[in-house]
Amino acid sequence: MDVHAGGQRCIGPSTQKRGPQDDKIKFEIKIEQTKGNDMSNLIIEKLLAKTQRTDIPAFRPGDTVRVHVKIKEGDKERVQAFEGVVIKRDNGPQASFTVRKISFGQGVERIFPIQSKVIDKVDLVRSSKVRRARLFYLRGLRGKAARLRDVEKTAQ
Repeated sequence: MDVHAGGQRCIGPSTQKRGPQDDKIKFEIKIEQTKGNDMSNLIIEKLLAKTQRTDIPAFRPGDTVRVHVKIKEGDKERVQAFEGVVIKRDNGPQASFTVRKISFGQGVERIFPIQSKVIDKVDLVRSSKVRRARLFYLRGLRGKAARLRDVEKTAQ
């Protein structure tokens, strides 16, 4: 037995008596837990499939996109375009992407959830070849140094 600073005693793994039945019980519990998780995952996936947007094109970091955003001013609603380079893309049920542009000499980044109702549509303007998934290094570059190599779009 080990004695800790608080005076509490702990039975370590070397002194604890375990039999083959203990392993079997733990294994059965783990199986039951995974069965429950699979069922809840199926239900969640079915619910998410109904709300998925299909009008957004496939794009990657390095691509230049034009995001048409719905803006509400008072009782009127208008659409404003935000065009820039995708510097980050997160996947999963709550996927999002970050777009960076230079506005009046100032860098502006905006994060858009893909499933958001604020997004009216997304246009793919230009594709570029990059070798990273996160293009945060573009924040420190200015002018011609921040250019990306363009790639021709392939017809699909």
